[in-house]
Amino acid sequence: MGSNLFLLAFVLGIGGSFQYGLQISIINSPAEYIKSFIRETWLKRYGSSPSEEIITLMWSFIVSIYTIGGLLGSLSAGYLSVRFGRKKAMLFANIPALLSATLMGLSRLCGSFEMIIAGRLFSGMCGGLALNIHLMYAGECAPQNLRGMIAITASTACAIGKFVGFALGLREVLGVDALWPILMAANALPALVQLFTLPFFPDSPRYLLIDKKDKEGCLKAVKQLWGDGDYRAEIDDMMTEQEAILGEKAKSICDLFHDKSVRWQFITLFLVASCTQLIGVNVVYFYAHDIFIKAGISPAQSHYVSLGVGLTEILSTVLCGFLIERAGRKTLLWKSYTVIALDLGLLTVTLSLQDSFSWVPYCSVALIFIFIMSFGIGPAGVLCPFPTEIFIQSYRPVAYVFNGAINWIQLFILGLLFPFIVEGLGNFCFIIFLTYCLSMAIFVFLVVPETKGKTMLQVMEEFNRLNYRGKKQQTALQKSNCSGMSVTRL
Repeated sequence: MGSNLFLLAFVLGIGGSFQYGLQISIINSPAEYIKSFIRETWLKRYGSSPSEEIITLMWSFIVSIYTIGGLLGSLSAGYLSVRFGRKKAMLFANIPALLSATLMGLSRLCGSFEMIIAGRLFSGMCGGLALNIHLMYAGECAPQNLRGMIAITASTACAIGKFVGFALGLREVLGVDALWPILMAANALPALVQLFTLPFFPDSPRYLLIDKKDKEGCLKAVKQLWGDGDYRAEIDDMMTEQEAILGEKAKSICDLFHDKSVRWQFITLFLVASCTQLIGVNVVYFYAHDIFIKAGISPAQSHYVSLGVGLTEILSTVLCGFLIERAGRKTLLWKSYTVIALDLGLLTVTLSLQDSFSWVPYCSVALIFIFIMSFGIGPAGVLCPFPTEIFIQSYRPVAYVFNGAINWIQLFILGLLFPFIVEGLGNFCFIIFLTYCLSMAIFVFLVVPETKGKTMLQVMEEFNRLNYRGKKQQTALQKSNCSGMSVTRL
């Protein structure tokens, strides 16, 4: 297998999901500096100091508008990826990234906190668009035996982005008052790297063959990415998929909701892939700081322990990349969901007994690291190739749009409700996420078919057994088999 495929995965990652992870973590460090900047700017403009309520409102707007931008970016990903192709759409995602870096980097010089708000909106648009296109592009470029591993690089890039964001925010790096504009503009560098390197790579072979009907371009892309070899089976799989959707246009959100032929794919996408916020990872990160303090770690050192948590997430997603083609998607998913559910149950107990025994806080710290490892090996990694594998080409772009939109909407809603959930339930807020994880473990074990080592049409046949019953099922399966027989070799 050619090294160009792994180079493409790296290039996609640095301008794709890396940007998403970077923006999630980088905003924490300069919080107090930006609030002071808002206070100073307000005083210069209006001659009076703003109230703490106004400062809090402005800061909340700066943080939350990122999710609005992410939603807008996700909603545009489907149209751009179909209209211009995966490659051009990915390059387009770097434009809002550079705009956001320019606005936030010059905000202090221009004395405008509104530029930070606009910059965060543009960075969200970049994150929403780049994350969706990255997953789709990487999944479609990989051969069957590497589809999972290549798609999981998106999760690894996201985890690295979070880690880099935390690292840049340290006082020894850019986490000081004089340098926060540079910190907020750090997303310009990965955007520029991708803009200068991605043009040397081809577009997705599946997009070229199935959407553009460019057989020569597809073969050229396959050879450039995979190297020399016999890829007849892979090309036949693409041709079979092309025959199955002959004459069909790219589907819409309404088609995804109403078409019975993808009913269980849609249900699986919504319950398993689109609900990653309900796993509780943001809640665990929220409690992590207090748990580290109670375990005897000083506030100054807790930031470095947080880096250890980020490093654990990176290593676990890399491990998932090696395991996914051996253990399979289904096995990794239901087992990791089960471990996460048990972990959250034990974490609820240890947090309730935090002040009762001196050794309990250390148990809580260990449970946090177990949670992050299980999350990285399971949902964070395995769900990356899921929309690519369970939907055929005509439905794939809109599936990513739906997946991304639901993710950003949940992130926004949980961001608003989370303080009230913690205030009302305290340590028992984990029960909500525990229930979801346990339910998903049962659902994946009983319902979701394994996709490892199967062609797109074989996966479709697996879901047809759920989508159809009786004669309808047989007719659907026969239709799929017939289309699989009528393949014209390139």
